Amino acid sequence: MTEVERATLEFVARHRDTYLTSGGREGHVLDYRNLGGHRFTTTLLIETIGRKSGERRITPLIYGDTNGEVVIVASKGGADVHPAWYFNLQQMDEAKIQIGGQAFRCTWREPEGAERQAIWDFMAALYPPYRDYQAATPRQIPLVVLQPGDETDPFKA
Repeated sequence: MTEVERATLEFVARHRDTYLTSGGREGHVLDYRNLGGHRFTTTLLIETIGRKSGERRITPLIYGDTNGEVVIVASKGGADVHPAWYFNLQQMDEAKIQIGGQAFRCTWREPEGAERQAIWDFMAALYPPYRDYQAATPRQIPLVVLQPGDETDPFKA
């Protein structure tokens, strides 16, 4: 593991833990200007079940809200493989997300065609480094559209 990968994993773990321990009061909005993003970048937590381990996994991700749906991007910083949370999600009919202090059960889908392009453009405007990530990898970075349903208890650490 490179030093950059290690630092990224440590940042993600701290972000997740802060989000969880604060009940969503901290960690929902981050300043990503130092990474090429915007000052007020919104993040959520997604809970999946490990497809191999069967263990609960909670991952913080940037999100966008479009037409009442929540969009997340499986970029993994432009790596040549999809992130583990995405592989885990593919094995699930629904997931749970937490936005700030509210948590929801969600169904999900992957947009296609013109809808996918419009959502990609929206997310790349929300977080410009996504364009660099796509340029860095031959894989098409997946987009996931979540449809929030019933509210559920906020996540616990």
